[in-house]
Amino acid sequence: MCSLKCCSLRALFLLLLCRSMQIPEAEGNSEILPPAIQKIIKGYNKYLRPFFDNGPVSVGMSMDIASIDTISEINMDYTATIFLRQRWTDERLCFDGNKSLSLDGRLVEMLWVPDTFIVDSKRSFLHDVTVENRLIRIYPNGTVLYAIRVTTTVSCSMDLTKYPMDKQTCTLQLESWGYNINDVTFYWTRGNDSVRGLDTLQLAQYTVEDHFTSVTEAVYETGRYPKLVFHFELKRNILYFILETYVPSILLVVLSWVSFWISQTSVPARICIGVTTVLTMTTLMMGARTSLPNANCFIKAIDVYLGICFSFIFGALLEYAVTHFCTLHQLSSKELPKIIDDDDDEEEKNGVLAAVTNSCSAPDNTNETDSNKSKQTSIERKRERSQHSVCSSAMSVMRRLFCIFDCFHVKNPYHIDNYARFSFPLSFIIINVLYWVYYLYF
Repeated sequence: MCSLKCCSLRALFLLLLCRSMQIPEAEGNSEILPPAIQKIIKGYNKYLRPFFDNGPVSVGMSMDIASIDTISEINMDYTATIFLRQRWTDERLCFDGNKSLSLDGRLVEMLWVPDTFIVDSKRSFLHDVTVENRLIRIYPNGTVLYAIRVTTTVSCSMDLTKYPMDKQTCTLQLESWGYNINDVTFYWTRGNDSVRGLDTLQLAQYTVEDHFTSVTEAVYETGRYPKLVFHFELKRNILYFILETYVPSILLVVLSWVSFWISQTSVPARICIGVTTVLTMTTLMMGARTSLPNANCFIKAIDVYLGICFSFIFGALLEYAVTHFCTLHQLSSKELPKIIDDDDDEEEKNGVLAAVTNSCSAPDNTNETDSNKSKQTSIERKRERSQHSVCSSAMSVMRRLFCIFDCFHVKNPYHIDNYARFSFPLSFIIINVLYWVYYLYF
């Protein structure tokens, strides 16, 4: 009963609308302007597409990009507001005249319209302030123009390996939901010029470098469906990241080199500079990752650069540790020979005194000792030969070890800072040249 009442009310509304659109006879013109509305009332069936038995319906499309609000690297999508216009011919809506007929957008529910949808859309809505933003226009030859204003969030697969020197190619795909290529065909009305608005579009971090259109088909288990694809290439503006990340990280690396000019005896000053720069660099690295997806598959260019800067800062801290250790080792090695020389002098003095006492106490036993000495000389010679061979082999091994350790020995630890003042900046400049050439031109 409710459906019958709704149908009767709708028919009554259309009859009243037709009468209100007639020109009064007092003005000398009794012509009815919209004969297409009479066809809608009498015999139009919105559930049947045009040319139902005579081939597919050709639907031409064009778009205006009003704005691209956000481009999210975390969610890998973009949000855009577009004006989508569709044009097709319905032979059932032909009428006499030479002017087009613009109808209220709410009358779209009475007409057949293509079931177009955005393929990769996550969220979409039709604007309805102050009324639903729809436009319907019928031409005398039966051509229908249907335009809507839509805001949609579309997924966009991004390759962030060169972030922030990256270029992203995103697409907007339009496809028929239920009609296959035997029922409906899609085409761009003006080729690559069918999409407008990108040339004057201002984005926060990107610049639109190129855009083009293509016509293809979507193949599913249920059949082949018409599809239109709009491609646009976005290039990221790197100036923001240079001022926000690259320049501060370079300054932190240069600040860590200040410790090379500070005296090695100023332990607190050099340690304070090294630890402060390490902690500041760690904070900078954490802040650079907040606006990016936490994915292990992406080793981004900015991560590589921050890792290089962190390595140089940490290397400057280790340089002072090595220098301080070598200084202490050199001081201890200078004090050790003095102690050994004093011990040797005391032993020599004790040996001289013992020899003098022995020579004074044993003048009577010289004959007996001469006979014993001849027997012991042969035995001692044999022992000395064996001991000499063992000592020679041990000494050769020790000499080799000393040669190896001598290669790592630093004669003057103060020269380490002099080498670091030259090697650290030179290597950092070389690595920067290689980094920027690779990520900008390869």
